[in-house]
Amino acid sequence: MTARLIFAIFSILLEEAALVVIVLWGLPELGIHNFPLAGLIALMAAWGAYSVISYRIGSRALRKKVVAGLPAMVGTKGKVVSPLAPKGVVRIKGELWGATSSGANIDAGEEVVVVGQDGLRLVVDKHSSSNSKGTG
Repeated sequence: MTARLIFAIFSILLEEAALVVIVLWGLPELGIHNFPLAGLIALMAAWGAYSVISYRIGSRALRKKVVAGLPAMVGTKGKVVSPLAPKGVVRIKGELWGATSSGANIDAGEEVVVVGQDGLRLVVDKHSSSNSKGTG
């Protein structure tokens, strides 16, 4: 078992204990004396199910490979937002990036492909059918 799983189980048990304390001690303090046992069990089952689902979704997100950074962008396609003459802005995977054209000027709306990087700026070229890593 991983430390994360052990921590998740421990925290779920603490949350369930807190739920019992609130229902059996806190509600009578507020003047609510007839909370049915079946209601407490249903509340605990729902909270437990929520915790398990949250753990599984979180685990899946943590295992997902991060595709970030400029080197990972090489080969990715996008569209020009502001004309590249030779510097401008492109939209790649829904994000705006500063870009420089590797050759001639490129008009807004044209498709480009990332061919490299220059500092924090992408170097792009007009899209050709031979490049196909992703879509913009």
